[in-house]
Amino acid sequence: MKTFMPREQDVKKGWVLIDAEGKVLGRLATKIAMILSGKTKPIYTPHVITGDYVIVINAEKIRVTGKKDEQKKYIRHTGYPTGYREETYEKLLKEKPEEIIKKAVWGMVPHNKLGRQMLVNLKVYKGAEHPHKAQQPKALAL
Repeated sequence: MKTFMPREQDVKKGWVLIDAEGKVLGRLATKIAMILSGKTKPIYTPHVITGDYVIVINAEKIRVTGKKDEQKKYIRHTGYPTGYREETYEKLLKEKPEEIIKKAVWGMVPHNKLGRQMLVNLKVYKGAEHPHKAQQPKALAL
């Protein structure tokens, strides 16, 4: 008996809809990362993206535990001298709540070409509306 190794053309990708309202950020991000990588499917293969497309709505209603809403900081560097930039969780939640979920999921997928391609399959939206109704996503209760 031979081992079945799926290729890109063998994978049937579906669409999953997740409502982030009231969900804890880290726990939600781990579930999303597992769906994106395909670990929830029986045909999972580490070197092929076997996961589904994920749509996350109500990103502004995500929550964190403890004092993270006051203390958590997102740090980046522009690449220029004195280019150190720091943003707080509260500020990012007001301005770009989609980025909070994307950054959390990015920390849980492989940091290579495969992981970057997984993040392309992640669609995060601020409100309850999304433009992917034609794909008929299946609502997933977490």
